[in-house]
Amino acid sequence: MTVKGTVVLAYSGGLDTSCILAWLIDEGYDVIAYIANIGQEEDFEAIAAKAKAVGAKKVFVEDLRREFVESTIWPAIQANALYENVYYLGTALARPIITRTQIEIAKRENADFVSHGCTGKGNDQVRFELGYYALKPDIKVIAPWRIPAFYERFPGRPALLEYAAQKGIPVVQTAAKPWSTDENMYHISFEAGILEDPDTTPPPDMWKLTKDVLTNAAEKPEHLTISFKNGIASKVVNHDTGKEVTDILDLFLYVNELGRKHGIGRVDIVENRFIGIKSRGCYETPGGTILLKAHIDLEGLTLDREVRRLRNEAGDKLGLVLYNGMWFSPERDFLMAGILQSQKYVNGDVRLMLYKGNIVIEGRTSPNSLYDQHIASMDVTEGFHPGDSEGFIKIQSIRLKAFAHLRSKFE
Repeated sequence: MTVKGTVVLAYSGGLDTSCILAWLIDEGYDVIAYIANIGQEEDFEAIAAKAKAVGAKKVFVEDLRREFVESTIWPAIQANALYENVYYLGTALARPIITRTQIEIAKRENADFVSHGCTGKGNDQVRFELGYYALKPDIKVIAPWRIPAFYERFPGRPALLEYAAQKGIPVVQTAAKPWSTDENMYHISFEAGILEDPDTTPPPDMWKLTKDVLTNAAEKPEHLTISFKNGIASKVVNHDTGKEVTDILDLFLYVNELGRKHGIGRVDIVENRFIGIKSRGCYETPGGTILLKAHIDLEGLTLDREVRRLRNEAGDKLGLVLYNGMWFSPERDFLMAGILQSQKYVNGDVRLMLYKGNIVIEGRTSPNSLYDQHIASMDVTEGFHPGDSEGFIKIQSIRLKAFAHLRSKFE
């Protein structure tokens, strides 16, 4: 058979991407399996061995955890980026890191094609492919779940399992979980299966990362101080254990550990996918939830009112941009430039308590604080005389009085 070219496949080791790997070989391609370690709890050596057993010409396992934290997680926290005010963007934030390295491998190995295992209804196909084209405009993408020859041959899991058996692809037999997951060090997502009914309560054994606040979360609270420099967490001190962490990756992993222990970061929502379909998703984002809440609190102390208002607008817009897979876009560069400017003075410490799913802010301090206790105090008139408010109120009331007169004519 004539080789059609070399494909770099984003490979997870699961049933779908293992069958895709074998199918691509059947179709006449040389396949390089690329495995991204972004903090998911997996045996990467076993996944690499499986890829070789299936027939991959080469296998690359890339540890991207530090890059993931530095390049996408911290900027998202600086921006307080959420999608639809509740989703922490854990899947969306991982995709730029995965695609960047996949394209680097494709360039290094002179591959003309890249491939992924995303479905034709989800957001991830958009995120992967927009990243590919932004980084290498001439790259060719093979998306099997949008190719009739593939999805007509494999209309469901039984067909994939039959193909795996024919090809000798090892399939780990585990208790069936009626939902799909995507995991990295920032979060885990659950969707599909029984969760497609938005009125179905997630079963207790679905949640993986966080303890249940009613049954097995820690019985004692923990008290932390998180220090920020330019809006990025630089140190965490646990006042109950004396532990102190400063390395950027270790710090994130430690806060993640604490969030899991205290049952923090569960979300169950119905969201609007970029392609126009509503989707029910359940998420666990333990460390990110803690860090973002602490960051928002410190901004209240250090950001000018109007800057904060503009930064909030930019952060909301950035959340949409990231959700839609536009990390490598000019609008992301534009928004992030302003957000980084806003973070110059977001320096200081936030004290908080973690307990039974709650993050309780207990205090904050900053060398760049804009809070003036003398001006704010109700007990002194220093710096701001109460009488000064009279003229302010009169000016603010001018347009309201005018509108009241207009309305009275028609009522």
